Amino acid sequence: MSVVFWACVLLISLVVLAKSADWFTDAASKVGIYLDVPPFIVGVTIVSIGTSLPEIISSVIAVFSNASEFVVGNVIGANIANVFLILGISAIVARNLTLTYELLNVDLPLFVGASFFLAITIWDGVFSRPEAVLFILGYVIYLLYSLSVQRKHHFEITKEMRGVMKRKRLEPETFVVLVLAPLLIYFSATYLVKSVVALSAILNVGEEIIAMTAVSLGTTLPELMVSLQAARHKKPEIAVGNVLGSNVFNIFMVMGVPGLIGNLIIPNSVLILGLPVMLMATIIYFFITQDKQITQWEGWLLLLFYVLFLGKALALI
Repeated sequence: MSVVFWACVLLISLVVLAKSADWFTDAASKVGIYLDVPPFIVGVTIVSIGTSLPEIISSVIAVFSNASEFVVGNVIGANIANVFLILGISAIVARNLTLTYELLNVDLPLFVGASFFLAITIWDGVFSRPEAVLFILGYVIYLLYSLSVQRKHHFEITKEMRGVMKRKRLEPETFVVLVLAPLLIYFSATYLVKSVVALSAILNVGEEIIAMTAVSLGTTLPELMVSLQAARHKKPEIAVGNVLGSNVFNIFMVMGVPGLIGNLIIPNSVLILGLPVMLMATIIYFFITQDKQITQWEGWLLLLFYVLFLGKALALI
């Protein structure tokens, strides 16, 4: 089949994957609120996991499809996109993102530590099951920290969800979505992986390269929408914290869960290009947030870095 066909399958799969995950997250959040689960707990559990379902499910399917290179490519590509693309566009839209001390107090060191933890574990070209267990434990520590401070991290309860909280009533459609959305997530993730494998063979490009560019860009669209909305409504902590929390989750869980199934192969292209760029993005994130302010000009610089990364990854530059 042609490149155009599989490219269309890739695009459609990404759209269905993101949308079905959004439906599932919304429905699960309504159930949580109906059961009187505190909004903060809903945020750091249901919402955080739900928004990352596309990455986790597609990565698990990739391992079963003997395409484990997809996993690390998607994680590293998504983390690069989160910092350079999402944070960059958010700073441009908001013109000036002013941050609070809370973000820099503990969250930022955990974010930097998680990035270097990933670098150390994949440096030998293999990600083993014992390392996967350590990663999942790492996320448990991060989650316990988030719960202990009892504050809204980088999630918001939408107006619709607040209405449900007041009405204390669940619509029958909510349960239909809870059943159908996971099925859509599974099938769209399956065809996403198939399209990546097919395009890799046709274009003679590594699966990890497609995962680091096209797939990671698609799977970070929900985070982009959240950060842009936060930037427009003058809520910079959410815009910046969304990037931080998403990256920590990607590292610990999107690597950890598939890693429990089998050893993940780490291609040389990831070690040569993807990993150094991700670490660079992490360090840049660390320094530009030290003055608790991200300017519009810094946003343009971040965006320029992402264009450069895409050019290098796709051999266009």
